[in-house]
Amino acid sequence: MVQRLPDTSLTYALASGGREHFGWGVDRHMRADIFDAINQNTRATGNWGKKAPKFPEWPRPKVKKKATKGEKKRRSVAEIYKQFSARR
Repeated sequence: MVQRLPDTSLTYALASGGREHFGWGVDRHMRADIFDAINQNTRATGNWGKKAPKFPEWPRPKVKKKATKGEKKRRSVAEIYKQFSARR
């Protein structure tokens, strides 16, 4: 059932990296890429005086990194199993 969800759904966004991707489907990514390509083409082919102006890129969602104090140690499947099967 999850495969039939639209690419702008919250479930799809969370699988893509977080709530920042909510509403960002393939069509919206393509529009942002076209906007940036037009700006780059304008900058490259324009008749500028000394220096070409810097055009802003279309704002895209960015995944926020979790604040961790240190790198987490990787665990093997056996260690995870021991942790869950330990009697308390």
